[in-house]
Amino acid sequence: MNRFTVISGCSGGGKSTLLAELSRRGFFVIEEPGRRIVVEEQTTGGPALPWLDLEAFLHKAVQKSQDDLRHAALHDGHVFFDRGLFDALSALAEVRGSRSVLEPAAHPRFGKTVFLTPPWPEIYRTDAERQHGFDAAMGEYERLLQDYWAMGYEVIELPKISVAARADFILSKLGI
Repeated sequence: MNRFTVISGCSGGGKSTLLAELSRRGFFVIEEPGRRIVVEEQTTGGPALPWLDLEAFLHKAVQKSQDDLRHAALHDGHVFFDRGLFDALSALAEVRGSRSVLEPAAHPRFGKTVFLTPPWPEIYRTDAERQHGFDAAMGEYERLLQDYWAMGYEVIELPKISVAARADFILSKLGI
């Protein structure tokens, strides 16, 4: 579905801020599954946290991402995703040491263009939902870059510019 666009990349690279700007401009936005899971698990005392049980966390991320796709299909117009199904499958493949987990992603439900936020140490911060360091975030970025390319996506790295300029860049590239 070409009206579904994923914004992925480095943790702490400005994705959520960018998605908030796109939402402000009237686009429907799906928030990052991982952050929602962490908040839910912390609230309920659940164990599916990436620093406690990464595989359980990733299984929840896959399920939540599939739910997000069904929810997004109900909306007209362009939908932007803060990460999504492919990100969860890529991480699960890494944990399991098996690329076969990525096979469902061979038939993408998203547009073929994916925007990646690059590592940007000047804006990187940890918080209650993001407890890993910048080195881990950089490793995650490299894995996602390789996996998106391997699955045939056109990967566009976002420039390190203002939030409004990043939003303009994306909309220009997509022709919307």
